[in-house]
Amino acid sequence: MPKLYLLLGGNLGDRPLYLSQAREQIAAQIGLIVQSSALYETAAWGKTDQPAFLNQVLEVQTTLSPEQVLQGINQIEQELGRIRQEHWGARVIDIDILFYDQLILQTQRLTIPHPQLHLRRFTLLPLNEIAPHLLHPVLNLQITQLLRDCPDKLPVHLYVSATD
Repeated sequence: MPKLYLLLGGNLGDRPLYLSQAREQIAAQIGLIVQSSALYETAAWGKTDQPAFLNQVLEVQTTLSPEQVLQGINQIEQELGRIRQEHWGARVIDIDILFYDQLILQTQRLTIPHPQLHLRRFTLLPLNEIAPHLLHPVLNLQITQLLRDCPDKLPVHLYVSATD
C-alpha cells in the first residue's frame, strides 16, 4: 500500500480544531494515518502580512491514486470552509501532498514530490520528526539533509496551546 505524506496547515479560526477535523476526514476518506507529527507554529511564508500558521505532517497508507488523493483533499478543504481567494493567502485549512511513495509525477494539476518542500522549514521540521531518513526521489537527499540545508530561516516552534 503506498505511503503518502501530507502537510496540513491553517491560520484562521480555531487552528487546532481545523487540523483535527482535517485528520478525521483524511482517516475517513483517504486512508489510515500511520504517524502524525506534533503541531508546529510559524510565521506566514510567502505572503507575510497575515496570522501565524499551525502545521502538521501525516504519514498515510492509501489505496487511492495520486489524482484521487488530490480530489479527496480538495473536497476536504472545501467541506471545512476553505475559500481560495489569493495565492499564499490566509486560510482555515490547506492540505498538500508532499510525497506519494517514491513517485515522481508532474501533470497540469499535480506535482509530486511537492516542488517547494525543500525550501520550507515549516514543512521539513514536522516531516523530519516522523520520517527523517525518507529519501527525496528527485534531489536524492534525506529529509534530515534537506532540513539542515534549508535556506528558509523563519522560526518554527512546537505549538503549545493556551489550555496546556
